[in-house]
Amino acid sequence: MKAITIHTALDALLNQKHLPLEKVLNRHFSPDYRQRTNGQWDDREGFMRHARKLREVVVSARIEILEELRDGDHYADRHRVRITKRDGSQVIQEVYLFAQIDQDGRFARIEETTLMLEGAETDRDIGSAK
Repeated sequence: MKAITIHTALDALLNQKHLPLEKVLNRHFSPDYRQRTNGQWDDREGFMRHARKLREVVVSARIEILEELRDGDHYADRHRVRITKRDGSQVIQEVYLFAQIDQDGRFARIEETTLMLEGAETDRDIGSAK
């Protein structure tokens, strides 16, 4: 099995909308997945609502991995996401991410902090929009 990366998961989520959301989540995120973004925790159901919202708003996303580390079931990276929204506007965020991988190679937990580099003030919380 190929080791999971946030690039692979985000690309499937944001750029491969022909794939059913449930299939993408099952492939990349464990059933008991939890995520904390900028201090706010979500369970898998909350993350699914967030993913649905992103699929509604985002036309495409370019994910650029700046740094990436892996140690056993621990994963960390710093990446930039360049989003083009349906209204034509763009958002660029830099994300600092720490994760734990489950025994099946999926994300079990992600804790991340986002830094908006470009975009409207209303897009500041796109990383946790629902």
